[in-house]
Amino acid sequence: MRLTHLADYAVVILTAAAARSGDERLSASELAAETGLPLPTTQKVLGKLGSAGLLSATRGIGGGFSFSRAPKTITLADIIEAVEGPIAMTQCSGSDEVSDCALDSHCKVKPHMSIVSRTVRDALSGVTLEHLASERRMEDA
Repeated sequence: MRLTHLADYAVVILTAAAARSGDERLSASELAAETGLPLPTTQKVLGKLGSAGLLSATRGIGGGFSFSRAPKTITLADIIEAVEGPIAMTQCSGSDEVSDCALDSHCKVKPHMSIVSRTVRDALSGVTLEHLASERRMEDA
């Protein structure tokens, strides 16, 4: 399994944000500078995270983004799904819809792939943003 760049960037951005102290508002330009990501990419990722309910946006002077939930309640699975959608190991394992796979109607593996996808999601749910941020704080110290 390989994350897309946007999912990877979302983890990097939120880890940097959670490693900060306090409940300060998060500026897209500050997070872009801190993570080395281009500002438009950072803005796009923050927008997706906001749409998913992980961040709240405040406009105007002193505005920016803030966490909608405590970092200890946000998991890697939440972050990845905010950017990528539901975690599924194969195209056919993410839903009950018929896929465009030539084997879909008679596949012997398909019934088992939902178990694999659920297991991967459960593992990603075991890693919180707070844990990632604390690791980052230790590295920066």
